[in-house]
Amino acid sequence: MQTTSHNNENNNKFAPVSRASLTSERIVRPSLNYWQDAWRRLKKNRLAMTGLIILVALIVLAILVPFISSYDYQTQDLKIKNQSPTGAHWFGTDDFGRDLWTRVWWGTRISLFIGITAALIDLVIGVIYGGISAYYGGRVDEVMQRTIEIVYSVPYLLIAILLIMVIGPGIPTIILAYSITGWVPMARLVRGQMLTLKEQEFVLASRTLGSSAMRIILRSLIPNALGIIIVQITFVVPSAIFTEAFLSFIGLGIRPPLASLGNLLSDGANYIRLYPHRLIFPTVIFSLILLSFNLLGDGLRDALDPKMRK
Repeated sequence: MQTTSHNNENNNKFAPVSRASLTSERIVRPSLNYWQDAWRRLKKNRLAMTGLIILVALIVLAILVPFISSYDYQTQDLKIKNQSPTGAHWFGTDDFGRDLWTRVWWGTRISLFIGITAALIDLVIGVIYGGISAYYGGRVDEVMQRTIEIVYSVPYLLIAILLIMVIGPGIPTIILAYSITGWVPMARLVRGQMLTLKEQEFVLASRTLGSSAMRIILRSLIPNALGIIIVQITFVVPSAIFTEAFLSFIGLGIRPPLASLGNLLSDGANYIRLYPHRLIFPTVIFSLILLSFNLLGDGLRDALDPKMRK
């Protein structure tokens, strides 16, 4: 009797697992890589997705409107100057009778171009500089960090004024002036991230295999710091756009008849009491650009943080 009971217990231990048991233990979460998981989390952030949608819409309008509009940004018609918004001129006209709908979107294109170009220059210089400083460390890092402090101590506005006096106002001058000091925050951020990464096992393995320093920086360190770099770019672009707007607002940036959000805001501010439409529309577009980039940047910071992965 005791033997029979013992055999029954053994049979129960090796009994086939039921389908219900298998279903309850099944892995529900799909297998995703780092970027797929980041995109999944970003889509759940409503504010970030709203910023992304608004930003895409603004970029599309900035590209298409100057081509499909019946007016260009510089043709003058004094008969309709300072006209309020109508069916023919959706944003009204300025004091030279130029169509503000076209000028606002042309200015948005110029401002976005300056912001994105400056961000890309900061990306290249800052990532390479910060990566080299962190990887070599020691005396090299000390000299490079002191150089950063010297560069960053020079006021940006002073650099911009000197370049405008030498080269003249324009898009290349603004981009160059911003890029001279704008790469410093990116370099510091990348350096801090790579100081942590360079002691990891995969970097030691690359050194053991005889990989060169530049190959380790480009193939091992930078890809692992890509998340924080992307987040930083989303904050660099609006900063560059704001800088362009500020310079144009005080008369040191883009000069008419070429339009930018900065000189449109400057012109509109002079007529705010008589013709408020000249200030309202550029201000709304300018605010939406800055707000969208900041919302998207905050969302990317959370989505690309490995600690937020569930």
